[in-house]
Amino acid sequence: MPRLPWRRLVNPYRPVEILSADQIEMIHGASLRILAEVGMEVLGDRAIDILARAGANIERSSRRVRLEPGMVEATIASAPGEFRVHARNPARHVDIGGRSLVFTSVGGPAFVTDLDRGRRPGNVADFVDYVRLIGALDIVHMEAGGPLEPTDLPVPTRHLEMYRILATNLDKTWQCLGFGRVPVDDALEVVALARGVDRDVLVREPSLMTIINSNSPLRLDGPMSEGLIEMAIHGQPIVATPFTLAGAMSPATIAGALAQQNAEALFMVVLTQLARVGAPVVYGGFTSNVDMRTGSPAFGTPEYVKAAFATGQLARRYGLPFRSSNVTGSNVVDAQAAYESEMAVWGAVMGGVNLLYQGAGWLEGGLTASYEKLILDAEILQMMSEVLQPLVIDESEIGLEAIADVGPGGHFFGTAHTLERFEHAFYRPILSDWRNFETWQDDGSRTAAVRANGIWKQLLAECEPPAMDPPIAEAIDAFVRRRTTEIQASDRA
Repeated sequence: MPRLPWRRLVNPYRPVEILSADQIEMIHGASLRILAEVGMEVLGDRAIDILARAGANIERSSRRVRLEPGMVEATIASAPGEFRVHARNPARHVDIGGRSLVFTSVGGPAFVTDLDRGRRPGNVADFVDYVRLIGALDIVHMEAGGPLEPTDLPVPTRHLEMYRILATNLDKTWQCLGFGRVPVDDALEVVALARGVDRDVLVREPSLMTIINSNSPLRLDGPMSEGLIEMAIHGQPIVATPFTLAGAMSPATIAGALAQQNAEALFMVVLTQLARVGAPVVYGGFTSNVDMRTGSPAFGTPEYVKAAFATGQLARRYGLPFRSSNVTGSNVVDAQAAYESEMAVWGAVMGGVNLLYQGAGWLEGGLTASYEKLILDAEILQMMSEVLQPLVIDESEIGLEAIADVGPGGHFFGTAHTLERFEHAFYRPILSDWRNFETWQDDGSRTAAVRANGIWKQLLAECEPPAMDPPIAEAIDAFVRRRTTEIQASDRA
């Protein structure tokens, strides 16, 4: 299977800017009015206390928090524009911000599917296999917080086993769960053990990331606020992402959805900086639309792409890294899944995205992690990474001598110009089948999903998890056992 080697990506292109500077300022002003006049409902006590100490206007009976514009602008200014996330393998560190581009895997689905076994609840066996595939695909730079939910594990201690699998099967960066103080603290301990460093080093060298979603419209729940604060206190980056679907959780216009998205994102950025000045944070955009006939989320739509362009502009307005996603509403690995994902990836990359979430494997509007879609998306990402490589233009590349020698009606297959570049002349697709005409019926007629099915199986059979020193693995196992016992005892008490 022709897989590209690991490499850090830099986007050389100027981002598409769909809005004028005046329009960006209009959205900025509307967002500040939302925060000052409407405010956010905050369900976490620790978050309210932090905001109150900073001078926010708090209505404790309704848990409504309002922020003055000057406070918002002054507070978000301390968030860094670029930072590095450290892996246990230093060659796998990733840079977030600037012109850097990082692709993550799918993260968070409750279900998993493949052509052989169909759609089923997530389970730990599939979790392990999927993580190993993520590790084997070098185009995927970062794991995204659990590619599927292992529902056969007990809920209170599930995160511990997930972290153990991630830490021991990947030498890339991986993400923790952000719904509370406990899963964040446990992740900090596991990643510190995996890297062989202490908590103080983690503050200087961030090694985890997590998504913090607001509950649009205009609510930040307790577990999310606790996770945000705990990550920020320990210097670990969060991706502040409102879930604004135009017509459902936000106004039906893209302009209104963007203003609300911006208000909610800025509120979360403010909270990170109040928890720890200079804590790294990513501006997350997830604005799309719903099908107004059914209420179902729609992804990879023209509206989604326009929102991605505009969100990139807003993130740059605040000097923050920008997150977008590779998404589709399709239930199966078909043409719809491909063209919606392609639209979403192009919109994100040409909008100047720094962190592409759900980069490989997302299906069914995020409900399902698909083995075949993982391979299809890896193809899309590899093609995109090739588009980002410099185009060399000089006389040797033009090949004037070859053109003169061949002349009219000839071909270039046997020229020195071609033979010198034979091995690396063009991108070789993962899903391509170079078959003879005689075998078309058996091989060439297979769909992309069927070919992807064979590829992930081959990849899984061949891949080996990166080596980990036995004492480190034993220390992680011991920590997971101890914490599991403590949590179980606490639940029985």
